[in-house]
Amino acid sequence: MNRIGVLALQGGVIEHRRMLESLGATTVAIRGPKDLPGGPGAQQPQLDGLVIPGGESTALSRLIDIVGLRAPLRSLIASGLPVLGTCAGMVLLADDVENPAAGLVPLGGLAVQVRRNAFGPQLDSMRAVVEWTPSPTDDAQQTGPVPQRVTASFIRAPEVVQHAAHVQVISRLRDGGRVIGVRQGHLTAVAFHPELTGDTTVHRDFLHQVARPSQVSRERAGVEPPRPPIPTATGTR
Repeated sequence: MNRIGVLALQGGVIEHRRMLESLGATTVAIRGPKDLPGGPGAQQPQLDGLVIPGGESTALSRLIDIVGLRAPLRSLIASGLPVLGTCAGMVLLADDVENPAAGLVPLGGLAVQVRRNAFGPQLDSMRAVVEWTPSPTDDAQQTGPVPQRVTASFIRAPEVVQHAAHVQVISRLRDGGRVIGVRQGHLTAVAFHPELTGDTTVHRDFLHQVARPSQVSRERAGVEPPRPPIPTATGTR
């Protein structure tokens, strides 16, 4: 059974845990270093994956520092652990934020630049059916995964405005093609809230990824080349 950690400092923690558990996973709330494998004073089993939920990205960033999770989370992200970031979780995984608020320091790891609140204030929240490219499966290596659709909820959602060439776009809005979902090896980020609609497509895909070897692991094994830097408005990161 997969054991998935859910960052439990703010946002849609309960909703993510309920959806993952409905799909057969075991979840654990990550509130501090003691909740992580190898954390001080902890004897936790290994995690198979991590979810960084939506919420308020600046508040989450500050809380991560207050509870001492920044270095452990960065280490997990770099280790190749499958990570799913949703809404604010996408902002925190991004290497660069176009319009950061004071106090927002992304964890990084995902070679994209995002724009916070790209769909307007909370009053402009919406639900939409969007395109979704699932993870590849062993029996789809020749033709690639069959595109699907996902019912998505947008609440002060970000969007991806730039991404490195090795970052795969996996979700777009049907009108205008704005990038709202990306995948980079073991890291998946979506601008919307898949945990609020009852549509399990994104979580099922994430659990499928958990069972697959990560790109970071392949890079370290010499199978995949290391990723290039992401071009940004101020240079490269």
